[in-house]
Amino acid sequence: MKRTITLCLSLLFLLQISAQEKTDTIHIPDVDTVLRIRNLNPYFTLHVDSSLSYKLDINKEQSNYYWYLKNSPLGLRINKDNGLLTFKAEKAYFLSGKLKYDVEYKVQLGVQNLNKASEKMDTFFTIVFFNTEIIPSKIRPSVSSPVTVDEGDTIRFQLSCENGNFPLEMINFESSIPVKSLYSITKCGDEFAWWIPYDFVKDNDSGKVKIFKLLFIGTDKFRNRDTALVRMIVRDAINYPLKKQEYDKVVSDYNKYIQQLKFTFRTLDKKIRKTRSSRIAFDMTSSSTALAGTILSTSTNDSQKTIGRVLPAVGVTLVPVKEAVSPNKVNDQNSVSMVRTSIRRLEYILSENGLIGEKDPDIILKTTKLKTDLKQIQLQLIDVPLEEIQEINSKDANKYFDDPKVNKKYRSKKK
Repeated sequence: MKRTITLCLSLLFLLQISAQEKTDTIHIPDVDTVLRIRNLNPYFTLHVDSSLSYKLDINKEQSNYYWYLKNSPLGLRINKDNGLLTFKAEKAYFLSGKLKYDVEYKVQLGVQNLNKASEKMDTFFTIVFFNTEIIPSKIRPSVSSPVTVDEGDTIRFQLSCENGNFPLEMINFESSIPVKSLYSITKCGDEFAWWIPYDFVKDNDSGKVKIFKLLFIGTDKFRNRDTALVRMIVRDAINYPLKKQEYDKVVSDYNKYIQQLKFTFRTLDKKIRKTRSSRIAFDMTSSSTALAGTILSTSTNDSQKTIGRVLPAVGVTLVPVKEAVSPNKVNDQNSVSMVRTSIRRLEYILSENGLIGEKDPDIILKTTKLKTDLKQIQLQLIDVPLEEIQEINSKDANKYFDDPKVNKKYRSKKK
């Protein structure tokens, strides 16, 4: 009984296997309905002056589809009807810079059904150009060596590059002496800018110049190097802004001193005029008294004759009174003349030593001349009491000094 059951189960198992085999042997026809490119090469490598001709194939009837490219490099074409990809890698493209070596150009490729716009396929491939002829890249500064500049100037020039097979990716800057550019130097197109301090050239430098070298070292991705050398010659120069401040201070001192002398001139000249007026009054009174005495002495009246004899004595007595009340101040007169002459001299020196242009090369000599002459005049007027003169109105003092009536007294007269 058990054996019979086992045989039945075995037969049933064999029947199931047989049915499964029959099911597996049923083939459903494979229909290729999705548009695809059968022979797309994802990466093309071309040598310079070589050509490419590559026929693309799809799994559909070719006549019903057209081909197109997007973002393709110069010279790469495709036949829209049959998908023939062609390219001629002419060397002129690379010499003109329109194409570059060892750069991966990613090109978009597409194919579309002419009758059914929704049936299309977009993909891409990469193309790279190489050259066995090594053309080195060069750094070209925008200045010619040597470069001669003065202290206080700013030197600027740009670093251009002539790219060969492998463009320069990094530029390092070095100098034979410590020099720091205003901008960082790291790549082609960067600008070197440096302001030269006034104390850059030292006293012990030969010929009052300092010579050093600037080095710009460019490196490509394969560590190939190119070095551009710029020879710098820095000449000694004056610190013009500082010297200009010093000159302006001396001019300011001149103007203040001239104004102070004009106050002094007005004060002393008025004192002299007052003294002169008093002395003239005494002289006129003395002369009138003497003359009146002479006239009265000839009178027939005895009393008038007596008065006539007294009046000349009175006139003589007025002379010492005049000297006591209004002494002749010769020193003050000399001081006034000296002050006026000094004012004219200072104004002339100031005008003769004026600056010419934005940067007068003789600014140091002119400043020294102004200082020397000012000190000399101050020593000449050391006895004039300038500090005792009260400064009230500079406008009035200038007007008084330029008054023609006042100047007439001090003008030289022709004999």
